[in-house]
Amino acid sequence: MKRVAIQGVQGAYHEIAARKYFDGEELEIVPCLTFRDIFIEAKKDPSLIGIMAIENTIAGSLLPNHDLLKMSEMQIAGECKLRISHALAALPGQSIADIKEVMSHPIALMQCQDYLDTLPGIKIVENDDTALAAKEIHDGGLKRCAAICSTLAAEMYGLQILASGIETNKRNFTRFLILAQKEMLPEVQKDNHINKSSLVFVLPHTEGSLSRVLTILSFYGINLTRIQSLPIIGREWEYQFYIDLTFSDYERYRQSIDAILPLIGNLKILGEYREDKQNINNNTTYEKVETDRAC
Repeated sequence: MKRVAIQGVQGAYHEIAARKYFDGEELEIVPCLTFRDIFIEAKKDPSLIGIMAIENTIAGSLLPNHDLLKMSEMQIAGECKLRISHALAALPGQSIADIKEVMSHPIALMQCQDYLDTLPGIKIVENDDTALAAKEIHDGGLKRCAAICSTLAAEMYGLQILASGIETNKRNFTRFLILAQKEMLPEVQKDNHINKSSLVFVLPHTEGSLSRVLTILSFYGINLTRIQSLPIIGREWEYQFYIDLTFSDYERYRQSIDAILPLIGNLKILGEYREDKQNINNNTTYEKVETDRAC
């Protein structure tokens, strides 16, 4: 059985992503209040696997998570791209007309703003997690209150779904990283087919420094799929760059890394893994997951 640490309580989208990635395997879900807690728990148990959202097609990058990964000994073992579909759920026996308050994570509330605008007079309450909002309604017997959450969370906490697919943009995907200690990578990676990597490095504050690096990567046939710059704390106007690369030839990829080394500093390879090539034109929500829980 694999132990997987998620941010949020059971029923969160992180759990759905974990069960999609480890499809058919028995999992023990370890809820964590914050993303930082995932890494704290992993230090206590080196066999613990982590899953962490890194970017969303609507909300963008989760910037603090980049530095958490950089400072950790955990590596990226894989990724999972999950279609996010929100539902409005409340205690059984209530209708939308009964609801006076809607609670959820701020990003989920933002993603459902158009739907919420159709509910005049509703009080909006921010919560730390979508599934936690559903749990609090169940545990507190909160009538006239609804949560925006996954259908899995609604089912787990005995809530009735009042409306589904309420997100404004149906092309709402979140990319999750599967994290593990180096010695655990063979057990976590789906196979030995490595065609993607994530790196972080620092560039000198000189004209054309980034352009030269990108030119070399292009020469070796390496595809840059994402770049994110973050300031270096304590060094004014200097930045570190987080990049994702895909490639068809692993040897050429390694040669490209050797070629850019003289141009960059503080290189750290955050992980080499298999790309999730899920077609985002497919509207499958992947919420029909096994709901049995390991005890």
